[in-house]
Amino acid sequence: MKDTTDIVSQKNIPAYIATFPGEVQPILEELRETIRKAAPEADETISYAIPTFILNGNLVHFAAYKSHIGFYPAPSGIETFKKELSAYKVAKGSVQFPIDKPLPLDLISKIVAFRRQENLDKGKRN
Repeated sequence: MKDTTDIVSQKNIPAYIATFPGEVQPILEELRETIRKAAPEADETISYAIPTFILNGNLVHFAAYKSHIGFYPAPSGIETFKKELSAYKVAKGSVQFPIDKPLPLDLISKIVAFRRQENLDKGKRN
């Protein structure tokens, strides 16, 4: 993995993805595209040094690691889909998808759609 200092200052998800080995990049692009389809009006940036989608606040984050893809849909996203996520390592606001297995794109899309609606509803209250 390359130095990510420039990426953080650029707030550029494609540059972040480009720092990973060739076999990991398509996985990250597929995840990015899945999130974009589920929340097309969300803005992309780099926050906490990882790809972030924003819609009335943080929507979801993702990151690649040596053996997994981290997906961060906030505690509400984990709690709402905890049954569907039971096959994966989860924490309060995160889930780890093994890097050597296909991403559960349909599930990710559902989680992002849930978070999208949650953030849109939050925006209406403010």
